[in-house]
Amino acid sequence: MDTFKLIWHRITHWEYWPFWLIYYPMFPVWLYYSIKARSIFFFNAANPSMKNGGMAMISKMDIYDMIPAQCIPKTIFINKAETPELALEHVLKKGVSFPFIAKPDIGMKAFGVEKIHNKDEFENYVHWSPSHFLVQEFIPYQKEVGIFYVRKPGEMHGKITGVVSKEFLSITGDGTSTMVQLIKKNPRSHLQLKVLERKFGDQLQQILNQGDKFVLVPYGSHTRGAKFIDISHKINDGLLKTIDGICSQIKGFHYGRLDLLYNTYDELCEGQNFSIIEVNGAGGEATHIYDPKHSLLWAWREVARHWGILCAISIANKRAGHSYLSFKDGRAMLKQTGALQAQLKF
Repeated sequence: MDTFKLIWHRITHWEYWPFWLIYYPMFPVWLYYSIKARSIFFFNAANPSMKNGGMAMISKMDIYDMIPAQCIPKTIFINKAETPELALEHVLKKGVSFPFIAKPDIGMKAFGVEKIHNKDEFENYVHWSPSHFLVQEFIPYQKEVGIFYVRKPGEMHGKITGVVSKEFLSITGDGTSTMVQLIKKNPRSHLQLKVLERKFGDQLQQILNQGDKFVLVPYGSHTRGAKFIDISHKINDGLLKTIDGICSQIKGFHYGRLDLLYNTYDELCEGQNFSIIEVNGAGGEATHIYDPKHSLLWAWREVARHWGILCAISIANKRAGHSYLSFKDGRAMLKQTGALQAQLKF
C-alpha cells in the first residue's frame, strides 16, 4: 500500500485517529457530568481502593495484589535500581522462565509491554525502562478479551456493559512475499511498520511458507495493531457469574475493564482456563467501541453511556464518605500522565 492510500485509510477510519481527536469533542459531555457531580475529577471516588480511582498513575502491582491470586499470572516487581543480572536472578528464582512478559509498573496503552525471549533482550529492557517494571509468566492462551464491568455501590451483583475480542496483529505467508511485503499489504499492520522494523530488523526480509501464520504482536493492544471486535452479544449468565465472582473479591472495585487471556469462550463462561492480565479502573475505555463496524457517533454514545455510569457510581461513593480528587491534585495527575507517556512511547 503506497503512502497516500495509507494516509487516506487512516483519515477515513476513525479507529486510527489520535486519542485527543476522538475524545476532545466529548468535553461538553464530561463537563455536564462534572457539574452534576460538582467536581471535574469526580472519577476518584469510583473505585475507592485504587489510586486516582484507577484513572491513571496507579501501580499495576497494587492492582494485582487486589485480585485473587489464582486468576492472574505469576507476577514479579522489579525495582529500576536492580542490575539486569540481579533482576534476572530474582525472576528465575520465582519460577518464571523465558519467554515472559515485561511491562511498566505504571503504564498506559501497552506502551513498553514486550515479550522477552532471552537474557540479552531482558538486559536491553532493563536498560531502556525509565521506571520500575513487572515481569509476568507468559500465558499460552491464544485468545484475549476485554470485559467492561460495573457495579453500583450497595448492590450485591454487577453487570457487564460490553465485551471486545482482540485479534493479535499477525501476517500469513504466501510462499513468495517477504514479511515486510506482507505487512505492507494490510493497512493495520502497515501503520505499525516503523515499530516492527525496530523490533524484528532483518528478520522481516524472510519469506514465510504458504499458510504459515506469524504473530507480530502477541497481545491485544489497539495502539499496537490488534483488531477489536465487539462481541457484546455473547454476554450470558455464565460469563457474568464468572466475572461478578472475581470482581466482588476486589475491594472497592465498581467500574472498569478486565483484560483476560483464555482458551475457549465456553470455558471462560464456566470459570475455567483463563488468566486476568490487566484490570483498568476509571481510566479503562469501553474498547468494544473500536470495532471497525461501529460509527464514530455510535462510539460517542457508548462512551457517554459509560461516563454516566461512572458519574452515578462516583456520586454514590462520595455520599458514602469517599472523596473526589482536588483540582490541584487532578492537574498534577494529568501532568504526570503526559510525562509518563512521553517516556514510555517508543
